[in-house]
Amino acid sequence: MSLAPRAVLVHRTTEYEELLARHGTRGQAEFFLASRGRSITEVAERHDRATRAVADVAAAIPLTWRQARVERADLDRFLFGPEDVVVIVGQDGLVANTAKYLTGQPVIGIDTDPGRNPGVLVRHGPADAGKLLRSAVLPGPAADELTMVEAVADDTQRLVALNEIFLGPAGHQTVRYRIGPDHDTAAEAQASSGIIVGTGTGATGWLRSLWLERGSTLPLPDPADRRLLWFVREAWPSPATGTSRAAGTLSGAERLRVTVESDRLVAFGDGMESDALSLTWGQTVRAGVSDTALRLLI
Repeated sequence: MSLAPRAVLVHRTTEYEELLARHGTRGQAEFFLASRGRSITEVAERHDRATRAVADVAAAIPLTWRQARVERADLDRFLFGPEDVVVIVGQDGLVANTAKYLTGQPVIGIDTDPGRNPGVLVRHGPADAGKLLRSAVLPGPAADELTMVEAVADDTQRLVALNEIFLGPAGHQTVRYRIGPDHDTAAEAQASSGIIVGTGTGATGWLRSLWLERGSTLPLPDPADRRLLWFVREAWPSPATGTSRAAGTLSGAERLRVTVESDRLVAFGDGMESDALSLTWGQTVRAGVSDTALRLLI
């Protein structure tokens, strides 16, 4: 007998809840915000919209389904199952934070604050949840397959991200490494503040910022394109390090190979620094298009 589908609601602690946790009471939180020229009313209204959206989505889950909830801070400790339908209630960034822990489960993005969020990934309102949940378990539900990026270390550590992966120092120092295409043995020695490898979904954020700053002529990928762009940040020229390999594209099975020549290099995806790979001197990491895609329901 097969298991009933499980709806997993992913949400994030609101600013209002964080303020109450820090200051104890609404009055103290209100005083704190007022001292910085802000009103608690707008913060409380956003909190109310978010909690109401979570409640509305929970009420739309079919009665025969199982349910689970997970907060953003607990994603790295939550085990998603193959039969899950993942409902992300919040901002676009929460979809990216969740995507790295999924393996092809259907995803529904619910916008809690229309007009404030871009709505690129949270495309639906709470009222759409019931229809989308029912369609998610039908054969071949309509979905966009969004390309993801992965980094795989030589010790089998693996990291997947929806927007981009950062490879570089844990702080703001310079890190040294050798970089080049995986098929090319003549890698270049570099010193920089890190490398960004991004997708078409990430081309609206950090990747686009680097693309604009460089005046790059490389075409930005679309979210479903099986193509990535990569940029080296602030490569430093010296007698021992070069800058000739500072940007490029990766498609299909192509991989960018980075070999660490510093005490420590980290790799993290979509801003989740708390869930990073740690690499030491002599280790190699390869970045490229992931076999896993984000199935975002239309």
